[in-house]
Amino acid sequence: MRILHTSDWHLGQHFMGKTRQAEHQAFIDWLIQQVRDHAIDAVIIAGDIFDTGAPPSYARELYNQLVVELHNTGTSLLMLGGNHDSVATLGESRPLLSYLSTTVIPAVEEDLDKQVQVLNKRDGTAGAIICAIPFIRPRDVMQSQAGQSAEEKQLSLQEAIHHHYQAVYQRACAKRDALRLPLPIIATGHLTTVGASASESVREIYVGALEAFPTTAFPPADYIALGHIHRPQKVGGLDHIRYSGSPIPLSFDEASQQKEVLLVDVDDIGLMGVTALPVPRFQQLVSVKGDLKELEAAIQEAAQQGRAEQPVWLEVMVKGDDYLSDLQTRIQSMTEGLPVEVLRLRRDRGNAVAALQAAAKETLDELTPFDVFNRRMEQEELDEDLRAQLDARYRSIVASLQEGTA
Repeated sequence: MRILHTSDWHLGQHFMGKTRQAEHQAFIDWLIQQVRDHAIDAVIIAGDIFDTGAPPSYARELYNQLVVELHNTGTSLLMLGGNHDSVATLGESRPLLSYLSTTVIPAVEEDLDKQVQVLNKRDGTAGAIICAIPFIRPRDVMQSQAGQSAEEKQLSLQEAIHHHYQAVYQRACAKRDALRLPLPIIATGHLTTVGASASESVREIYVGALEAFPTTAFPPADYIALGHIHRPQKVGGLDHIRYSGSPIPLSFDEASQQKEVLLVDVDDIGLMGVTALPVPRFQQLVSVKGDLKELEAAIQEAAQQGRAEQPVWLEVMVKGDDYLSDLQTRIQSMTEGLPVEVLRLRRDRGNAVAALQAAAKETLDELTPFDVFNRRMEQEELDEDLRAQLDARYRSIVASLQEGTA
C-alpha cells in the first residue's frame, strides 16, 4: 500500500497582509497530479488543515475541492485535527464527507474504537490499520489537579498522552486480529517530539505543561505520521517516525527549506520505505541581510527570482549600529522597478524591529500572547536574570488563564 503523508497546510493563512490562496491552489493541483502519477492509495493530513478556527470562505472552498478531486482519483483521505483547527468546523461536514472516501477525526473520540480505521487500497481491499490520533487537548485525556507544580503537570500530561496512544494501539491490534489479516499499523499525531527542530511560525501547544513528547512513549507502530513541526525531518533519526513539514513556507525562516510530502510504502511485513517528493515553490520568499551596500546587491539578486505579475516577497534585515531615520525610503529606492515586494523590514541591531507599512497590517489575531510579550520585552534594556524571571512569570499567568478557560 502507498500512502502520502502531509500536514500543516494552514489554509486561509494571512501572511503579513498577503493571502496564500494562489499558493494553496497551486499546491492542491500539484498534489492531485502526484496522487495520479504515483498511484497513491490514501492521503493523510496530520493536522492544521486550516490556519484559524474560523477560516475564510475561499479556504473552505479549497478544502471541499481537495475532497472531491481526491475522491475522483479513487484515493481515500484521512484528515486529523490540529491545534489551529476548530473541532466544530472540521466536524460539521464529517458525515457528508464520509460518502466521498474521506474520514475526519477532529478531536479525541469518547469511543476510542472510532480512532481505529482500516485504510483501503485503490482496489477496495484492506491495506493498513491506522491509529488516527489528532491533536490531543489536555482536557480530552486528563483533569487538572490543584496544587500541582509545573513539572508535575508536564509529567501528568505526558503520561496521559502516552496512555491514549497505547489504548488506541491496543484496539488497532485487536482489530487486526479480528480481521485475521497481517496488516501494518500506522499511527498519527500532532505534537512536538523531543529533538524536533521547529521554526518561528510554529506555536507552542502545551503552555506551561508539555514541552515535547519522547519518542520512546510512542507505540511500536510500523510508521508514525506526525504534524505540527513545519520543517520536514526524521524524529530521533528514526525512519519510521517523521514530520512531513508544511507544503509551503509559513514564515521567512522557512524560506530556504525544501518543502516536501512523503510517500510511505507499507506491506504485510511493515514499512518498506519512505520517499520524499519535493514540492515546487509557488511563491518566492527571500530573506536578505546586511548593511546598506550589501543589501543593494542582495536585493538585486533576489529580484532575479521574481517577475512583474508575481514579485518576490522580501524580508530585509539591516545590520549596523547607525540609526537611519530614512531607512524605509532608502530600501524603497533599492527596490524601485524590481519585481520584489518588501513585507518586513527589521534592524538587526539589538533585535529592535521596525516595519514597513505593509508589515504594519499585521494584527493581534496573527500573534500569540508570547509574540506580543516578546516584542514588548525587546524594547526594554533588561539583564538576563530579570528577563528570565519576567518570562517565567508571564508563562505561569498564561498557563493559569488557559486552564481556567479549558
